[in-house]
Amino acid sequence: MRPSPSRRPAGFTLIEVLVSLFILALMSAMAWQGVDAIARSRESTQARMDRLLRLQTVLAQWEADVQAVIDTQVVPGLNFDGATLRMTRRQPDGVQVVAWTLRSGTLYRWTAPPSNALDTLQEGWMRSYQLLGNEAGTLTMLDKVAQWQLFVFLTSSNGWSNAQSSGDLAQVPPAPVDPPPAEPGASGPGNGVVSAAPPIVVNQDALPDGLRLVIGFAPGGAADGALTREVRLVHP
Repeated sequence: MRPSPSRRPAGFTLIEVLVSLFILALMSAMAWQGVDAIARSRESTQARMDRLLRLQTVLAQWEADVQAVIDTQVVPGLNFDGATLRMTRRQPDGVQVVAWTLRSGTLYRWTAPPSNALDTLQEGWMRSYQLLGNEAGTLTMLDKVAQWQLFVFLTSSNGWSNAQSSGDLAQVPPAPVDPPPAEPGASGPGNGVVSAAPPIVVNQDALPDGLRLVIGFAPGGAADGALTREVRLVHP
């Protein structure tokens, strides 16, 4: 009888196994890079959405403050010095001093307690010039803000101008003064002397009819480049 031919043993050779392992490792690495890129993209998109939502919330608060501005004739209703925007806004329980301040690339909002007393209102207005950023009532609104600028719109000139320049002058009538007491033997109200001089008029900047906010963001900020927002002021 002829011997049967030798048969190859079943299974893979070592080289085949190594080649298969190399291919699997390469595919796993490619798959991991794809998953990692998707995860990073998702995190970046989520962070950007969070910044945009934060920006929308801050702008909504800023617009609410501006639209509630009131001129009390005691302190300026609105004032901007390049770094701080101060305003007095209506509240259900009085008038409140609000200050928006840009300090070291961070935008803060400070509020004084609402009050109906003139001395308290003046005190809150003076405190807005001494803010350090750690006072009670201070909130951090935005970070990575490179610069900001405000412009006011005046109906009389039908144009925008820098908020730091002088605006329209509002004529505020003086407080009424009681006439002096009558002298003995004099007739008529008071001492009978009527002044021919016109009444004294107090000049101050009238509230604008619109306000434009321009914010420039640093890299990594809530937006790219600069953002512009305009608000119309309705005077009661």
